[in-house]
Amino acid sequence: MKGTQLGEFEELVLLTVGALYPEAYGVAVMDEILNEIGRSVNISAIHSALRRLESKGFVKSDMGGATNERGGRRKRFFELTAFGKKALDDAQELRMKLYKRIPDISFGQS
Repeated sequence: MKGTQLGEFEELVLLTVGALYPEAYGVAVMDEILNEIGRSVNISAIHSALRRLESKGFVKSDMGGATNERGGRRKRFFELTAFGKKALDDAQELRMKLYKRIPDISFGQS
């Protein structure tokens, strides 16, 4: 497997894949990011991130069945792997560890 580091966008896509289980495919991931985070993302960026995440072993994919609504084309569905879940757990743990170190001050707000 390639590197196990998660970039911010990859982490967002990986979280979204986990949240959409078992219906995580490219367009659904893109729509969920827009709806939940308000971030508009190009489908090419989503597909690129999903390929990187799969090559790192964080997700796995399978082709769904062909449907009439898609003109007989099949969707590629993605699923979080145990390794991907661990990467998310590690990222969250690191963030919380650093967050908890912030002094309990108001930063000038009342």
